[in-house]
Amino acid sequence: MNKVFAILLIMVSLISCDKDNDNINIPLISLPTVKLNTTYEVNITEDITYAEGLSHDSWNSANTSVVSLLMDSYVPDNDLQNRPLLMLIHGGGFSGGSKQQEALVDMSNYYASRGFVVFSIDYRLRGDMGTIPQEWIDVTTNLDPAERGQLLALYPAHRDAKTALRWIIANSDSYHIDTDYITVGGGSAGAITSIGLGVSELGDYKDEISLSEDNTLSTTNLSQTYEVQTILDFWGSNVSIEILESIYGHQRFDSNDPAMFIAHGTEDTTVPFSSAEDLKTICETNEVDFIYYPLEGRGHGPWGATVNGKSLSDLSFDFIVDNQNLNVE
Repeated sequence: MNKVFAILLIMVSLISCDKDNDNINIPLISLPTVKLNTTYEVNITEDITYAEGLSHDSWNSANTSVVSLLMDSYVPDNDLQNRPLLMLIHGGGFSGGSKQQEALVDMSNYYASRGFVVFSIDYRLRGDMGTIPQEWIDVTTNLDPAERGQLLALYPAHRDAKTALRWIIANSDSYHIDTDYITVGGGSAGAITSIGLGVSELGDYKDEISLSEDNTLSTTNLSQTYEVQTILDFWGSNVSIEILESIYGHQRFDSNDPAMFIAHGTEDTTVPFSSAEDLKTICETNEVDFIYYPLEGRGHGPWGATVNGKSLSDLSFDFIVDNQNLNVE
């Protein structure tokens, strides 16, 4: 129970705000090719339905409605057949935010214009009150209502993000995506969810609920599998992995985790900078490849930050290319 309260120290602050790859000699022709600079026109499709989810009028109440879960696609106008994938997840403290957040739209266009297929997703927020496992309800019963709601909202957000990635995998042929090259990323709550998605096991944030408890699970491509190669963490934390350990005893960080890009403002008072230091230590302990950018003097959400004249998009692009051995022209 102490770990749950420790986790809430991070979650409460959110309320107030809006592996090393082996050097395998792969024939160059088999690798996805991306461009160093803006090259392709980007075809944008908004509001693609990737699944449905339940919304309750109070946590796990019998009175429910069905919510359509939506994403936007950013597809490069080229004829390449094995494109890498980037899925972006917005922030907002699990209470707000949108897939059309300006910073994510800019990053989506940046990557798609260089040859990535990009999806920016929405997910159920705190006000939607998605279905929660009973054990989460039980362990938070005595918490302050605001704190409890913030913590509980994390579960359906993660369930939906995993659902979105399974939808992409199920439809990868239509977008000419090479599913061996998957990156997930986001800022704040989106980074927390990206870390949860990339590090946890496939059944986490999925198998805790049955079809009889939430029949919308049948819309979520449950049979699809995936393996994330790279995580982009912009001012996030490991809270969603800590929760799995606290409630279920699962220890999910290990040497097989995806490579991690960590960027965090040193003066962040929303998600403390210590969260980035913790992730750095976790990567070092598990010998997971990572890169670490303390953004000196910056607070929460510094999307315009630069390091040695390079934007966060530039820096993360370089990291993905290096860790996934992509061909760059």
